[in-house]
Amino acid sequence: MSAKASSGPTRTFNILIVAQSGRLQYEAVLFAASLRHSDPGFAGRLIVAVPEPGPLWSFDPGLSSHVTALLQELGAEVQGFTSEIFGESYPYGNKIEALKLLPAGEPFVFFDTDTLVTGPLSEVAFDFDRPSASMRREGTWPEIELYGPGYGEIWKSLYDRFELDYDSSLDRGQPDEYWERYLYFNAGWFYARDPAEFHALFARYAREIRDDPPEALVCQSFDPWLDQIALPLVIHALGGGRPGPELAGLDGDVTCHWRVLPLLFARESDRVVDVLKEVSAPNRIKKVLKEYEPFKRMIFQNKGDKARALFDRSDLPPREQMIRNQLKKNNLWLR
Repeated sequence: MSAKASSGPTRTFNILIVAQSGRLQYEAVLFAASLRHSDPGFAGRLIVAVPEPGPLWSFDPGLSSHVTALLQELGAEVQGFTSEIFGESYPYGNKIEALKLLPAGEPFVFFDTDTLVTGPLSEVAFDFDRPSASMRREGTWPEIELYGPGYGEIWKSLYDRFELDYDSSLDRGQPDEYWERYLYFNAGWFYARDPAEFHALFARYAREIRDDPPEALVCQSFDPWLDQIALPLVIHALGGGRPGPELAGLDGDVTCHWRVLPLLFARESDRVVDVLKEVSAPNRIKKVLKEYEPFKRMIFQNKGDKARALFDRSDLPPREQMIRNQLKKNNLWLR
């Protein structure tokens, strides 16, 4: 399905990704290179947010200077932010705190760094007044205990805590106590009209859930799920909900949230693999990406092609864990 709506392209927006030393800085290079390759007409700002050293970090999470230089050469703005709530103890929270870097009142789209842009992102018909997020997810949270509260009680306790309308969040086409009935996203991408407004709610909800959860959540784990627990509440509070067909290009023919390179090679389309190889081929990019051993082996030493040969994309195993096991069996699980 085409990602471009019949009404024409959306208005200009900014993109935010979060990187730090190690794997994420190399993923950020791939994201920036793929954006410039697949959407050369993108007119917004690409902001790479980097946590600064401070009391919530036991090490310097900053990028290598040559990686920063390459990102800037690819058109990105690298900006530091102070971790005030999460930091090293919950790095997924960086996406929440980094939102404060974005200019207030200007629409934005956040992406995880492990995303490849494969089509014209600037033509996706975002309705920034109706925020949404990725539906490429599984029923990872909550985990229902045998004699504990069910999905409905757990989710309703959160909506009640923040004085939100629970009933209007439900997908009544799904049965009661089935996880897809309840608003739940993958936080790999999300968007809204105002990052300041979004940040204020996201930080407040996430911190309160972490520090003072409703009683129905007493047996639940928040790590690594806290951002994905708070995200649907934020989106619902701002008048958003599940994405419509106009956003099919995200997690489709415009972007790919690949997550781990062996999974990309195992299950993603030929287009995704072609873009990956094209954007990583220039010497200035290849030289940097090869510093990270899994990228070096999967992309440049053809381990990825070996992983791809193990699977039929038209008949993949029904569960991701089965793909992972097969890759591990063949010594191709590199991350």
